[in-house]
Order: sequence, then structure tokens, then C-alpha cells
Amino acid sequence: MKTDGIGIRIMITGCCGSGKSTLSRKLADRTGLPLFHLDMIWWRPDESHIPREDFDRILAELTAGERWIIEGDYRRTYEVRLRACDTLIFLDYDEETCMAGLRQRVGQKRSDIPWVEQRLERELVDLVYSYRQDNRPKLLALLEQYPEKRVLIFHTRAEADAWLETIGTGPEQ
Repeated sequence: MKTDGIGIRIMITGCCGSGKSTLSRKLADRTGLPLFHLDMIWWRPDESHIPREDFDRILAELTAGERWIIEGDYRRTYEVRLRACDTLIFLDYDEETCMAGLRQRVGQKRSDIPWVEQRLERELVDLVYSYRQDNRPKLLALLEQYPEKRVLIFHTRAEADAWLETIGTGPEQ
């Protein structure tokens, strides 16, 4: 299936609250690529998580696949996913945008996490405010090691939405 030159093994990352899940669902609908949410792999419905070894095994199986969109941040897995992808989409949004995204999803049933968040979690807020110092530099440094990868960096939701509108839909792709 044609995906308008964006690739068939797509990594989507960015800060929590940036809209990775929303963008990935829309992109999967437009391209027909199978979508995998890292939060659905890592987390159980009771808010515990699977063993790290199980997560790593599942991620290795997914990245070995022929076609996929894998969304999530999970900094320790950046290189595994980056090595395997042909396209990286990085939602490089400001803290205000990400905090608005976090607030908006409280109380909402979502397909990317196995429970409904009932409140704004302090851990997620802390991740938003530390992202530019911790995760972002690691990702940008890794990108320098993989110059052959197609990299799309969006700084606003409007940029990402405008780009998404350029991606064809339907089986005739």
C-alpha cells in the first residue's frame, strides 16, 4: 500500500500530552498501517505494568514487523525504534500545549491506555516540565546518528494537522 512517501515503519514520539495517540490514529486511518500504542503494551488495566523483559520482547517483535506505526515516548526505547523505523514523527510542542493535552484527557476513555485517568497525575506533569531537558536532547542526539531516516518535526498542532491533510486516504493509495 502506498503511503505518500512517508514510509511504512513510522515512529511517533513527543512529550506526554502532545497528541501522539490522536495523530497516530488519524495517520493509521489514512494509511492503513497497523498501529501500536506503547502504553497499551506496558500498562495493565489495574495501572501496574508488565515486566520490562516482556515489554522489550514485544517491542522487538513489533519493530521486526514489515509495516507499523508505533507511538509513545519511552525514552529508553528510542534507539530500538529509531533503528527499525523509516520515518520519525516528533511532536516537539511547548509545555503549555502538552499541559492542555493532559488536562483535556482526564476523565476521557481512550484507546491508547487501558484505564480512564481520573485526575491529573503529578508524575505526568513532572514529565512535561522536564521533557525539554531530559528526553528531547537524547532524541535529537540520536537523530544525528541516523541521517538516513526521514524526520518530520512539528512544533504546533496546526503544523501536524496541515501535514496530515496532505496524506491520502482510502484503498486506492
